[in-house]
Amino acid sequence: MGKDVPAVAFSRDDRRKYREKVHRCLDVLAQMLRESRFAFDHPLAGLEIELNIVDAIGDPAMRNAQVLDAIARPDWATELGQFNVEINIEPQDLRGDGAVRLEDDVRARLNHAEERARSQGAHLVMIGILPTLREQDLGAGTLSANPRYRLLNEQIFAARGEDLHLCIDGVERLDTHADSVAPEAACTSVQLHLQVGPEEFAAHWNAAQAIAGPQVAVAANSPYLFGRELLRETRIALFEQATDTRPAELKAQGVRPRVWFGERWITSVFDLFEENVRYYPALLPLCEDEDPRAELDQGRVPCLHELTLHNGTIYRWNRPVYAVVDGVPHLRVENRVLPAGPSVADVAANAAFYYGLMRVLPYDERPIWSRMSFRTAEDNLTAAARDGLDARLYWPGMGEVPASELILRRLLPLAYEGLDRWGVDRPAAERLLSIIEGRCLTGRTGATWQVGRVHARGGDRHTALRGMTLEYVERMHTNEPVHTWDAL
Repeated sequence: MGKDVPAVAFSRDDRRKYREKVHRCLDVLAQMLRESRFAFDHPLAGLEIELNIVDAIGDPAMRNAQVLDAIARPDWATELGQFNVEINIEPQDLRGDGAVRLEDDVRARLNHAEERARSQGAHLVMIGILPTLREQDLGAGTLSANPRYRLLNEQIFAARGEDLHLCIDGVERLDTHADSVAPEAACTSVQLHLQVGPEEFAAHWNAAQAIAGPQVAVAANSPYLFGRELLRETRIALFEQATDTRPAELKAQGVRPRVWFGERWITSVFDLFEENVRYYPALLPLCEDEDPRAELDQGRVPCLHELTLHNGTIYRWNRPVYAVVDGVPHLRVENRVLPAGPSVADVAANAAFYYGLMRVLPYDERPIWSRMSFRTAEDNLTAAARDGLDARLYWPGMGEVPASELILRRLLPLAYEGLDRWGVDRPAAERLLSIIEGRCLTGRTGATWQVGRVHARGGDRHTALRGMTLEYVERMHTNEPVHTWDAL
């Protein structure tokens, strides 16, 4: 979840002071990394899930304040749009039956929230992009009341100096403009957190980058935007464009976007934080009173407020996270490529696939990033977002193969091995990874199911999208995985 910020106007002096403070934080982080001041025992897994709110006919309901008041739980929070909410699941151990407990925990929290949402005439939907969203649903007036979002909107457009251009070529074409960052609210994701030690961070981040394409291919769940059928995981392209601070001229100069895959494999977590400071101007130049150097010199753990706030406005698909928990500093890889949904079982399966691979690939004697170019990993993500399980992806030792073949033949066995290394009970691993296998064997993801249902309904597109969305909500709450849903 993003840090709350006050409503404020920034001066040139604010920006100068903030830049100086961010550089001071970066120097302190470098010293902490050199001196191994990070405590780490064993990997912990956590996640955040963003959801949509719909009304009785499946259209977006701008009621997150009322729904959150009704839920009345601290683990639920607002997101960018008034039709969005987010749940935060604290990091936990997957060993033993931990994976099952994680799924049960998410399901219980969602059941409670759905019951309370219904008291407000609404329903919760886990889906990559809400299919019934229309352009008129997304404007500055639909942003949540949190000042952070309005301030981000102001700063992004101040940097751009012009409206956002959204242009996505898929099965159909979308070409439009937006006068706010509200289209970003259409992107609802699952963010997987993996706590790791500083020495192991680079290997874990590199591995996460390498598997981003297969992750998206097998989990695609965002085929529609503004009534058009676009990419299997349209959310990837939409998020890249909806938060872009660059006008066309800066793009032509090669200025880096704020939603970024990256440009190279790394050797240290410091590489990522240093790039963020070197390449990106501040969007929210807010300084805290803490002096990070003084805190460190006095034996305390600095929060590095300015560095973490800056880091939170740069949207890498795998983002480094620095946090202090109970007075102890931690580092996490935040994996951001996955869409929400379709069911909690599917979310748990996607998490098991990721966490399993992340217990094997970072420790290979010949790591995957030494055998595959960084550009190829990015190309894999682009192809997977466009074509889902029909994408052809490159993998060392296999060449370019269909995504389903890569997952079935190479990645699923590695994921089983990884979950075994975590100490996950075999029945739990089999239950979750069999869902990944089922999607590959049937060719059915959330995206293909949505498209099949809309095509089967025919007639007026928005009416078909409404009907499909309501059917999706009903099936989502059965917790049956999407590959078992009827196609027609």
